[in-house]
This record gives sequence, structure tokens and C-alpha cells, in this order.
Amino acid sequence: MTVLYEDNHIIIINKTVSEIVQGDKTGDKPLSEIVKEYLKEKYNKPGNVFCGVTHRLDRPVSGIVIFAKTSKALSRLNEMFKNKQIDKTYWAIVKNMPKEAEGTLSNYLVRNEKQNKSYAYDVEKPNSKLAILHYKLIARSDRYNLLEVDLETGRHHQIRVQLSKMGCPIKGDLKYGFDRSNPDGGISLHARKVSFLHPVSKERIEVTAPLPKDTLWQALEKAIS
Repeated sequence: MTVLYEDNHIIIINKTVSEIVQGDKTGDKPLSEIVKEYLKEKYNKPGNVFCGVTHRLDRPVSGIVIFAKTSKALSRLNEMFKNKQIDKTYWAIVKNMPKEAEGTLSNYLVRNEKQNKSYAYDVEKPNSKLAILHYKLIARSDRYNLLEVDLETGRHHQIRVQLSKMGCPIKGDLKYGFDRSNPDGGISLHARKVSFLHPVSKERIEVTAPLPKDTLWQALEKAIS
């Protein structure tokens, strides 16, 4: 577990593709429990340790996850996420080059709970939710393209389904149309940066998560002009 930032109220972790944020049917130990154990040991705390989950990151995705260490921070961060006061930037590796080097994607997403999958449409459908993101091509290699993505809304599998709908499925994402899986079982989507006003101190917090230790990620990072 890599801690990127910590103070009395929040702790920010760089999640790997194998980790889950909250417990699920797999029974694997979630990151929330690992953080609790870390805090208990570091501060020699007796009894239960508080660790509030403020948002989720899909299991095959790497990068920034924010946890609350106090109930005050949890309630305020929940409100901030709800009111879109937390800016999140993602990096995604795609094979196909987008038609436009930068743009805004606006689709209506319908979530299928049984399939754990979302579907994107150009027009509003029953039970659909509007999803908006902004993307920009920031680097290229001979076979792959690196996109920077800023979310305006936070929908289920939003980046994955919207980039796929654009014709640019994320590397390794079989669920949304990529032809091969990645060796580590993850997908090449990384929660790269987060920026927000601290829920208690009101100071500006900006955190960047180092990229996965992977030759393609490193090569594309070097190619950024």
C-alpha cells in the first residue's frame, strides 16, 4: 500500500489494479481494511479504527483513492463529491487514435446491474443518466495513445464505456471492447490526479499518483510533449 498524502482527517492511497476499495462477494480483503490496519499499527490505536470510504475505483483501475480518518471529514467529503467540488483527472491508454485530439463526450448511460456493465447512447433512454467527460490526447507511441480525461459527472464505468463508444476502448478492457487482456488482469486506466479544498482546513490539496511500473506507461509518460 502506497500512501500519497496523510493528515489528521484524510489519507490518500495509490491503489494497484488488484486491490478492491470496499468488500465484495470475492471475500478479498478490501483496501479500507488494509488502511485501518495501517492506522491501528502506526498510531498504536486500541479498539476499532475509523476509515470512511468516500468514493470507489473499479478493481481493474489503478490510482488515487481518498479515505476519511474522521466522521467529520467523511460527511464533508461525501458532500463535496456530491456537489462536484473534487476535481479528478484520469489517464487512459487506448489503441485507436480519437478523430479529434481533444473534445467533450456527452452520452446517456444505462446501467445493467446483472451484467455489471453500462451502455452509452446518444439520446436519452428510460433510466438513463447523463454522462459528460472531457478528453485530450497528450502522448503517442507507435501503437498506443495516451488520453487525459477530466470527469464532469461520476457514472458507473463512465470513462470505460464513453471511450469505447467513441471507438477507443481502454487497453485490456475486454468488457468494453478491447481485444486482449493485460497480463496483470487490470486495465490501462489510472486515476492520476486529484485537487480539492481540504474538508476541514480549507487549504488546497493537490495529489498526483505515480504511474504503474509498466514499460508502456513509462514510455508514454516520457513521450508527453
